[in-house]
Amino acid sequence: MFRYISKYVGGFTVALCLGTGVQAANWDMPTPYPDATFHTVNIQQFAKDVSENSGGKLTIKVHSAGSLFKHPEIKNAVRNGQVPIGEFFLSLLANENPAFGIDSQPFLATNYGDAQRLWAAQKPVVDRLLDAQGLMALYAVPWPPQGLYTKKEVASVADLKGMKFRTNNAVLEKMATLAGAAPTQIEVPDIPQAFATGRVEAMITSPSTGANSKAWDYLNHFYDTQAWVPKNIIVVNKRAFQRLDAKTQSAVKQAAAAAEKRGWEMSKKETAEKIAVLKANGIKVHTPSPELMKGLKDIGAKMITEWKVSAGADGQAILSKY
Repeated sequence: MFRYISKYVGGFTVALCLGTGVQAANWDMPTPYPDATFHTVNIQQFAKDVSENSGGKLTIKVHSAGSLFKHPEIKNAVRNGQVPIGEFFLSLLANENPAFGIDSQPFLATNYGDAQRLWAAQKPVVDRLLDAQGLMALYAVPWPPQGLYTKKEVASVADLKGMKFRTNNAVLEKMATLAGAAPTQIEVPDIPQAFATGRVEAMITSPSTGANSKAWDYLNHFYDTQAWVPKNIIVVNKRAFQRLDAKTQSAVKQAAAAAEKRGWEMSKKETAEKIAVLKANGIKVHTPSPELMKGLKDIGAKMITEWKVSAGADGQAILSKY
């Protein structure tokens, strides 16, 4: 006969089978997005794979839609050991170090291939910065590339001049200003009303956000600019990870590698599906004109020059490798 005891340690529960010395850990994992979001679907499969690969030694309970911790709180919750693992938008850490936000710099990586090369260049720096905080990256998955939505047709950056442009962060505000547009702070839930009331006339966001907010109700044009390909990252508390035995650590790493590969393919599929939804509902989907792309890339070049100054040696290391 075996006896089991449970103990809560550093953000997770350990069940110890005293008769065999085998430990089973149960981890809580906060994520910011709803269950239907492809990132969350991928994470649920990751959790299932961890359980199967570890023979039940580690189970992960996913708490989606910010139900356990709100999005801006997740990274520090993992760092402080309140939970052992979590997901967040990588560029949220750009205020800590600009190197975290290079994937959100406009027109640096404008397709999935470039985005994968950029992540390969960025990851060693991210790993080092996270390691100093007691964190370890498990994997990263991109969102669909960001496109330009407008109420009226545009053929060049000059057509954006004076246009009220939706922003929700410093990067978009800077980009809108350099384009001669009028930046206006609008969060995602307020996008439809802002367009309907004329508060904004253009925005850059993903095909997913456009489709999910029914962009066809309030604008007419989508330009597939693939302005940048931002990522979510899944991190683990290093001390929590090190408490796992070697086989369970290997199980987590194997599941993470599979989740990263699967997640990039899911992102590509999401992009194609959501662009198709935009088309089906009457949005005119355009390939940007060479003149428009040149103007946008010129803005991106100015912004990355400024970013390099703020990012210092870390930024230079990423760009040299990229």
